[in-house]
Amino acid sequence: MSFWVYILRCVDGSYYTGHTDDLERRVAQHQSGELPGYTHDRRPVELVFSETFAERIDALEREQQIKDWSRKKKEALFRSDFSAVTAASETSRHSSRLRSTSARSEREDNPTGKPEDRPLRASVERVETHAGTARAPHPVIVLVRPQLGENIGKAARAMLNFGLTEMRLVAPRDGWPNPDAGPSAAGADQVLADAQIYETLAEAVADCAHVYATTVRKRGVTKPVVTPQEAAREILVAPGRSAIVFGPERSGLETDDVALARAILTVPVNPEFGSLNLAQAVILCAYEWSKHRSLAQPTVTELLPPAPQDELEGMIGQLEVMLEDAGYFFPPSRVTATKRTLRTLLTKPGWNHLEVRTLRGVLSALANPRSR
Repeated sequence: MSFWVYILRCVDGSYYTGHTDDLERRVAQHQSGELPGYTHDRRPVELVFSETFAERIDALEREQQIKDWSRKKKEALFRSDFSAVTAASETSRHSSRLRSTSARSEREDNPTGKPEDRPLRASVERVETHAGTARAPHPVIVLVRPQLGENIGKAARAMLNFGLTEMRLVAPRDGWPNPDAGPSAAGADQVLADAQIYETLAEAVADCAHVYATTVRKRGVTKPVVTPQEAAREILVAPGRSAIVFGPERSGLETDDVALARAILTVPVNPEFGSLNLAQAVILCAYEWSKHRSLAQPTVTELLPPAPQDELEGMIGQLEVMLEDAGYFFPPSRVTATKRTLRTLLTKPGWNHLEVRTLRGVLSALANPRSR
């Protein structure tokens, strides 16, 4: 089965990016207005780009990557002008570097360090405060001898999802930069652009006071062993920089690598199958760390409190009257028990006042039907 990432040019000149497992049918649905959403009121549409993938996850990642591209970069892709695509990426990275340089300059010009004078920038060097207590800098993610560019990109994506931005690479097998890393990063290009390269692990963690070596294997090294959750709590309050170190995809960290660490970080996994890929391991550690930070959680919606008892009683009374008129309570000997069961049923959900009002409206409509 194949999956496509596609881009449509709408009648107003804007672009829509999506993915599907049936390209011809999906384009026809957009064209006919069958699909609600962005393209519905921007027809007719024209297919200007499509790319095929064997796996849906790869198509989803590519879709997310392209959605973040500028118009100029997308149009270079349509023309198959890959040098222009690369140039557009470099322009974006250069702009990000300028913003970063500007922020550093502002810090240098502000030796007093007053909170109101600091640039509002997400930085691994910035020490945030919460309830008056200084927090340690964000941990560094160190990849030792990573083998595949795709895995480096996926690790960067995992990092940025949870607010980590500093990646250090120790002797990557295929050199650096690696052209295979960008597509897998799915928009986390700045993490890759700022990645620092080292020849040895010792050099990579030289400025870190707390180093955690991730491994699930016994390496003959006696070290304190912590979980990602425990490591995150320690990093949060520890003075100085912290690093979390990950080994090569094929074999993980070697004994000498683990020996450099202050502690071993291991994830409780199925003893019959303890194989995590690099990005999975990174995202587990990054997520546990992020739980102590103020990251956005856009899906949270506050629930309304339960309705007052008098509103609930009114709804139950209304229903009982309707059921009596309909002859529901029969035989007479079961009326009390039936009403008690009905009350138990209606008091379980914890209705809020809007839900009670809605259901009473339904009951009124049933009691007094009107033709529309």
